[in-house]
Amino acid sequence: MQSSITAASPVSVAMATFNGERYVEAQLRSILEELQPHDEIVVVDDASTDGTVARIQALGDARVRLLRQAHNQGVRASFDRALRACRHPIVFLSDQDDVWLPGKRSALVAELTAGAVLALSDARVIDAEGRVVEASFMARRGGFKGSALATLVKNRYLGCTMAMRRELLDEVLPIPPTVPMHDMWIGLLGTLRGRVAYVDRPLIHYRRHSANVSPERRAGVARMMAWRWRLASLALGRKLRGPRPPALEAQ
Repeated sequence: MQSSITAASPVSVAMATFNGERYVEAQLRSILEELQPHDEIVVVDDASTDGTVARIQALGDARVRLLRQAHNQGVRASFDRALRACRHPIVFLSDQDDVWLPGKRSALVAELTAGAVLALSDARVIDAEGRVVEASFMARRGGFKGSALATLVKNRYLGCTMAMRRELLDEVLPIPPTVPMHDMWIGLLGTLRGRVAYVDRPLIHYRRHSANVSPERRAGVARMMAWRWRLASLALGRKLRGPRPPALEAQ
């Protein structure tokens, strides 16, 4: 049974950072402009060695909660920790180097309040300097196809465009350390859990540059096939297990 949420329900934004000082401040400011006073951003910094932490702290906004890791643990583990620390019934995901566009929060929250367990949007692709290089990320992927089978064939779930209800988060956690990426895992479980809503317009500028974390585009065919078999097996097992409340990180 789905929990009751409204347009006024508070949201959490989960972000993982690592050596992102060049873009993280602009990204956080774009998110904060969208958020309400009762919302929060949970940032897990994965042992950055540059000025990332200083830039986050310099914002001085109480809605930003920074959790620091002493040793680098990777993007999946960092997002797992950030998601566990989220306190609100609606949870967004965010990368450290994109830019939210006006209306993102309201558009995805509207889909979730209408009954979707997971909502996502299209994105404009920008380069390192912020120039738009593709008007639509989803067009490059052949359009949004959100079924479980379509996801296993070609993933269209981009974490930085996604938001979910708490009950899906309870099923997602813990993120298995062997899945290819956290967003593909969340998308697949969303299709198995209930309705997925797609907003067919860009709600972020998705930045592509040399330091992006995107292992799948560099993987060979054999490895990609093994990833998908593992992902399908894990998702089916998690679906049969059913949701259980995650252990929230002590605040």
